[in-house]
Amino acid sequence: MSQELEYGLQVAGPYKRLLEAATLVKERGMVALALPDHYLLALSDELAATTPAPDALIQLGGLARETEGIDLVVLVAPITFRHPAVLAKTAVTLDRMSGGRFTLGVGTGWMDREHQVFGIPYPDRKERFAMLEEALAYLYAAFDPDHPGYQGERYQLEDFPLSPMADRRIPLLVGGVGEHKTPRLAGTYADEFNVYPGQNFAERIQRCRDAAVTAGRDPDRILISSAGQVIAKETEEEFDEYLDAEAVERGMSREDLDTYFAERRPPQGTFQQVRNILDDYAEMGMQRFYFQGIYTDGNAPDLLDGLGIT
Repeated sequence: MSQELEYGLQVAGPYKRLLEAATLVKERGMVALALPDHYLLALSDELAATTPAPDALIQLGGLARETEGIDLVVLVAPITFRHPAVLAKTAVTLDRMSGGRFTLGVGTGWMDREHQVFGIPYPDRKERFAMLEEALAYLYAAFDPDHPGYQGERYQLEDFPLSPMADRRIPLLVGGVGEHKTPRLAGTYADEFNVYPGQNFAERIQRCRDAAVTAGRDPDRILISSAGQVIAKETEEEFDEYLDAEAVERGMSREDLDTYFAERRPPQGTFQQVRNILDDYAEMGMQRFYFQGIYTDGNAPDLLDGLGIT
């Protein structure tokens, strides 16, 4: 496996679990702990009703004070949940509390059920992308020490010196599976582009880099990352048995679970197969990979050992 790759964990759940995951990140020489921002943490109503889903940004405030030496990332906050002014204030607060270790990820939102349950407006995909583009422009201006302001159709920010300001320009992260809009927005505004694995991986990275050049930005300063629920076992038989058990645990058929993973294309298979997949992504430009979910089911040490992340 490429030694140039850096790694992080993406974990959700009770705060105690997050602290334990942060310890594992430090012990294994990884660089970041990321939290998803969801109000429901399961796709089925039955599991969602019994799966605790704390507020990720509040939890990051605790982690800002109880960890050191690792990046703290929200991966990602749906623009449907909060006005960009709230995101800006929260991000500055978290960055100052953590000593400059916070990265703000922002996305369109995709889980319609959590919006239905909590009564949060959920516009169509086209409108959510328009909201995201304006929110990123707003945040980019809000984090600018020259306070240029922003005037959009949906969001407006006066040319006004905000206080407090962060001690640096807070990194913005844009991620998703989009082929064209997402890479363009990342190249125009983001400091980190989180590219979901799968088809056209290299092409999406190049579109981000091209958009950065068009925006007058240095594409080499954009961190290229990816994330996925890695499942790896020593043999193909063990891998297959694990997926059967995982489908039962999630209340899904094996066919539905296979379809779910096929849409997201995470690195999965034997340890050697996963190492090869991650190496391939590194060849295409990936610099950081976030392991999703591996701490939640308790198999993190075995997986990291098998992949040689010690």
